[in-house]
Amino acid sequence: MNDTPQRYGTLSRLLHWGMALLIGWQLLKIFDRINDGEHWVGQTLVPWHVSIGALIMLLVIIRLVWAIKQKDNRPRSEPVALVKAGHGLLYLGMLVMPITGVMYLVGKGYGLKVFGMQLIARGDGVEWMASLGSLHSPIAWLLLLLIAGHVGMALLHHFVKKDDTLKRML
Repeated sequence: MNDTPQRYGTLSRLLHWGMALLIGWQLLKIFDRINDGEHWVGQTLVPWHVSIGALIMLLVIIRLVWAIKQKDNRPRSEPVALVKAGHGLLYLGMLVMPITGVMYLVGKGYGLKVFGMQLIARGDGVEWMASLGSLHSPIAWLLLLLIAGHVGMALLHHFVKKDDTLKRML
């Protein structure tokens, strides 16, 4: 369950790959922009976008708490500062995305409904929230670039450097 200097533990790996799957699902939202979402992706997966975003927010918080608790046990990477900066930006993006999404919804007066439960009622819009919430889409593109960099570095370590970086998370 716990992380070790040689490998990430079961919970760390479960959170990592589970969130990767959920974030991948979230990125399918881009297909909603094609033909106004009138296709199977837009009609079956995209309607879960808000609920999955709320779940990701909860998982990010759990993952951060777990990472802090495991910080002395985790595998070390070189160069440490660059790795920490990259992971820090990924975590920041994963936190900011659901926050800006909620700000957009509430700011526009749509309210917030998660897994069928109305958490925030529809109402009058809040202009400043809608304005900050409008950063949701540009931040999504930045997060996508960070994810591509993360995947690219994992593959570089595995296939070029031939070290155990990727294996520690598999």
